[in-house]
Amino acid sequence: MARSALLNVMVQAALKAGKSLSRDFGEVQNLQVSVKGPSDFVSQADLKAEKIVRDELMKARPTYGFLGEEGGEETGTDGAHRWIVDPLDGTTNFLHGIPQFAVSIALERNGEIVAGVIFNPATDELYTAERGGGSFLNDRRLRVGARRALSDCVIGCGVPHLGRGNHGKFLVELRHVMGEVAGIRRLGAAALDLAYVAAGRMDGFWETDLSPWDVAAGLVLIREAGGFVSDMRGTTNIFDSRNVVAGNEYVQKALLEVVNRPVPTR
Repeated sequence: MARSALLNVMVQAALKAGKSLSRDFGEVQNLQVSVKGPSDFVSQADLKAEKIVRDELMKARPTYGFLGEEGGEETGTDGAHRWIVDPLDGTTNFLHGIPQFAVSIALERNGEIVAGVIFNPATDELYTAERGGGSFLNDRRLRVGARRALSDCVIGCGVPHLGRGNHGKFLVELRHVMGEVAGIRRLGAAALDLAYVAAGRMDGFWETDLSPWDVAAGLVLIREAGGFVSDMRGTTNIFDSRNVVAGNEYVQKALLEVVNRPVPTR
């Protein structure tokens, strides 16, 4: 596959940060036995990975803006472009030695996501997409799944945890979805969940209480793989709404209807 110069910059930044995370992932597994636990170590791994990504991206395009999970937002002099970065999506998985985490990098141009890279260093899986150029996994072209009936589908989701999200609302959504589908999966890294939808590994996905860096790269991956993504109101205002519903044309529409069903009266 041919990559643009910008996508090559994003790929190299993701691979370099991924190498750092791989080394730290081995260390954090050893830290599981400590009394204090590895939380402080993981936060340092997070910060180190973001610095690597930022340095690589800004070296190539110093005028672009930058929005990162750890370092916050920097306004660029360019005005039209912004990098959106999650240096370690799936932090809790990483913390527990579960190899389901990723570096996620997206490029926003005039408010639209035009390129995305998601890299899981534990599995050496590199997902890439550019607007108009398709989605790829390690150079293999991706298409969303072809299933149309929810009863045949495996659907991914996020589950709110301690101190996050509306637990009661999610339980209503889960009750509705689990009665319609073949299976539900909670993998713990939204960027990879969206990449899995693009790859056809999961047929759909929904989650609330998300930040731009959780979803930005995944949005372009799914759209370039022939899929559809909206917020839970059916609009594309995903960053402001902080929620997402994704799938192919049929699954996304059906899933959107199910997660918006009213609370059962009994």
